[in-house]
Amino acid sequence: MLLALDIGNTETTLGLFRGDELVAHGRLTTTPSRTTDEWGTAIAATLQHAGHSSTDVRAAVVASVVPPVTQLVCDGVRGATGRAPTVIDARSPLPITLDVDEPLTVGADRIVNTLAAALLLHRDTIVVDFGTATTFDCITADGRFIGGVIMPGVRTASENLIRRTAKLPATELTPPTRAIGRRTEECIRAGVLFGAADAVDGLVRRIRAEWPGGGVPAVIATGGLAELIVPLTREIETIHPHLTLTGLRLAAGALGLTW
Repeated sequence: MLLALDIGNTETTLGLFRGDELVAHGRLTTTPSRTTDEWGTAIAATLQHAGHSSTDVRAAVVASVVPPVTQLVCDGVRGATGRAPTVIDARSPLPITLDVDEPLTVGADRIVNTLAAALLLHRDTIVVDFGTATTFDCITADGRFIGGVIMPGVRTASENLIRRTAKLPATELTPPTRAIGRRTEECIRAGVLFGAADAVDGLVRRIRAEWPGGGVPAVIATGGLAELIVPLTREIETIHPHLTLTGLRLAAGALGLTW
C-alpha cells in the first residue's frame, strides 16, 4: 500500500491507498514539538485505528508546507513503516509545468492539487483549497500551473478577529441562516462565512476574467472547510474532498514508486 501525507500548517492529513483506491484516511494536528518517535507512534496508531498495519505500507510520499516538521515526519514514517518517504516539492519531475516567476517557491500542496486536477479533469481548472490559507490554484488543460491567489483561511480569519477584539466571543463556525444577525454569535458567523463565500466567488470571477485565451475554467474545491463554505458560494462547481491525497498518489506514480 501507499502511505500519503499532506503536512499542513494546522493539520497533517494521512491517506492509505491500495492501488488507486483510498482505503483509509485520517488527520493529526501538526505539532512542531512532536519528536520523531511521537510522529511514528501517531502515524502507526492512525493506521491501526483504520484497520491497517504499518507493515502494509510498501511506499510513502509526503507534501509539506511546514519545513521544520518535514524531516521529523519523514523519520517517523520510516520508523513506523520501514519505508523512507519521497518528498514532493517544486523540483520533483512531475507532468506539469510551473509557469510562474518563482517556481521554486510554489508550495507542495498547490503542486499536487493542480497535478490531480490536470490528470483527472484534462481541462482548464481553478482549484480552491480551504485550509489554514484559502488558495486558488490555476492549471491549464495542457498542464501549466500559471499561478493563483492566496487569502487568509476561514478559521484563521475568525480566530484572528476574536483574538484581537475584547468583546467578541469565540463562536462555532456553523452555517448562518441569515445575513442580519440578531445575536453577536450570529453576526460573527454571517460575517466570517458569508464574507468568505462572497470573497471566493469574487476572486473566481476575477480569475476567469484574466484567464489566458479567454477560456472558462472549471472550479473545484477541496480542503477541510470545503463542505462548510461551498454551499454558500455560487461559482464553485464540485467538491473533491481528497484531492490533495489523490495528487500525492498521482505524483508517486509519476515518480515510479510502486505499492
